[in-house]
Amino acid sequence: MNFLAHAYLSFDRPKVLLGNFIGDFVRGNLEEQFEPEIALGVHLHREIDHYTDTHPVVKEAQEMLKPIYKRYSLVITDVYFDYFLSKYWNEYDDRSVQDFSQQVYSIIEKNEEKLPKSFLQLFHHMKKGNWLVAYGTLDGMKSTLTGISKLTSFDSKMGSAHLFLQQHEQTLKGYFDRFFPDLITFSKDKLEELSNDYDSL
Repeated sequence: MNFLAHAYLSFDRPKVLLGNFIGDFVRGNLEEQFEPEIALGVHLHREIDHYTDTHPVVKEAQEMLKPIYKRYSLVITDVYFDYFLSKYWNEYDDRSVQDFSQQVYSIIEKNEEKLPKSFLQLFHHMKKGNWLVAYGTLDGMKSTLTGISKLTSFDSKMGSAHLFLQQHEQTLKGYFDRFFPDLITFSKDKLEELSNDYDSL
């Protein structure tokens, strides 16, 4: 659900961004379904998710949430990290988050015919609500987390997770500040590695 981070970690390669966005919406042989740069982006998305899920700082943050949110702590930390990335965007990019988000929406709209319908249904809501910017506000967090909670089978308590964020913002930002530079380095290296693999095919 952390779309802003996946967009940022595509490092201004439009087709990679497309794949990075649809990583949770596709199955099967990627190379048969998509052109190389999009397939590469899907692989990068999955590598980013695995790295995030297994990073010790992320696990530490999740332990803070587990007494209340149980197994949904993993999803919530992902969403929280987009909050910090959006809110403190100018620490990571010279463009405004508003300008960057509009660039992302434009890239997706120009390539809609290449993307899964299930993703496009979500994307139209994303653009209408300007999610990538809204992530950086507590109201945006409330809306996002409440929306996710409606998809869960059990009482996730995610509808109140924005209040936990508000109460523990500085502590949670500390986790983000420790983790995100590692993720940037990993993602750049992994993108280069995957690109070399595709170039050799």
